[in-house]
Amino acid sequence: INAEYMGMAPGDNHFSWVHTNSVALLRWGSASSLWPLTFGLACCAIEMIHAYCSRYDLDRFGVIPRATPRQADVIIVAGTITNKMAPPMRKVWEEMNVPKYAISMGSCSNGGGYYHFSYSVVRGCHRVLPVDIYVPGCPPTAEALVYGIILLQRKIKSKAEFS
Repeated sequence: INAEYMGMAPGDNHFSWVHTNSVALLRWGSASSLWPLTFGLACCAIEMIHAYCSRYDLDRFGVIPRATPRQADVIIVAGTITNKMAPPMRKVWEEMNVPKYAISMGSCSNGGGYYHFSYSVVRGCHRVLPVDIYVPGCPPTAEALVYGIILLQRKIKSKAEFS
């Protein structure tokens, strides 16, 4: 086997090549099998459901929705978060396995939206749990959610979690 053909300089260790490729394989597997917990709270949930239907088909990206936090590794928060809903959402977040990621979908989830000045609305999902990807819009389109998931996959692939 020609070492220069495989991207190795003469004198490099073959173990480092195997280790690097196994880390890349783990990142690819982690990014290509996202199982989101769908947390639809308002009208953005309709667009989230639309993204799972046949036109956009998130299954082809390896995104398979789960109904329980113990099987999910991504939470998609879609809609207005009220003060009453924030503690249960935090509890669901804490029940998820590590590594876990969050996608905030829609202007109400991102920053309160039209209800920003209401006494009962949390002004952004980031106040309850750490958010990795923000999907803008009111309501955001299904294409925007698909793009947000692609961005999350890129973020996972570039993360130095397995090295």
